[in-house]
Amino acid sequence: MTKSGLISKLALRYPQLVIKDAELAVKMILDAMAKSLSEGQRIEIRGFGSFSLNYRPPRIGRNPKSGEKVNVPAKHVPHFKAGKELRERVDQKS
Repeated sequence: MTKSGLISKLALRYPQLVIKDAELAVKMILDAMAKSLSEGQRIEIRGFGSFSLNYRPPRIGRNPKSGEKVNVPAKHVPHFKAGKELRERVDQKS
């Protein structure tokens, strides 16, 4: 599902919401989540999962085109861990 798909579903499910209001709501939620992660905070949504940051230390990588060695700096990357309820719901579908 894409962001625009989520906005459309939200507007269809709640007819009192205008598409612009649904779009604003989705944007505000995603912005708040991005801000929290950028500040190093953990996000937990009960029944869905949690978002956190994983640290990746610096390493020496390789340019696949030239084969040349490249220094890759340390960085923090977002990590999602699905909650138990979400895992169970997805497992029932398969």
